[in-house]
Amino acid sequence: MSLLILQIIIKQWDKSQRTETHTQLRAAIPDRYPLIFPPAYYAFNQQCVIDQRGDDLQGNRLKYSNPTHDTLLFDRFQICLTSNRLTYLGEKSTGLPHEIGSFANQWLQCRYNWRYSIFEADRYYWLYEEVTLNTIRLNKLDTLVFLNTNPAVIYQDISDLNSLNKPL
Repeated sequence: MSLLILQIIIKQWDKSQRTETHTQLRAAIPDRYPLIFPPAYYAFNQQCVIDQRGDDLQGNRLKYSNPTHDTLLFDRFQICLTSNRLTYLGEKSTGLPHEIGSFANQWLQCRYNWRYSIFEADRYYWLYEEVTLNTIRLNKLDTLVFLNTNPAVIYQDISDLNSLNKPL
């Protein structure tokens, strides 16, 4: 039986943390980690390991569906369990799907950023985030898989968040 490994790293910040110093601090945060239980945990009848790292300022940031016969929706990604293919779905309202590649015995990294309008304490503010997903399917768990090799594919959908003109 093979094991799907999904490692998601979330960096979140607000408008006050857009200085060069804050940007450098975020850039120093790793884009891959060893698998350590917890925070990693088994899901979907022990057929998947999910390892969420980083920020979750609003709580329950990570969204995923129970797999259908061959598809799992995980954050902004579609994972085909039969063909071992990763597709980035993009931003929900305007993004176009982009197939990243196969994650069978090689790992893929996909990174995107976005901002959200948050209403809290009777005020709106922007919550910015950068998300990195590392994924692979292995026959045997290797807790150092993301550290011992480089990704076969690195895909980035990174925007200049300061230039986005979206109304609240």
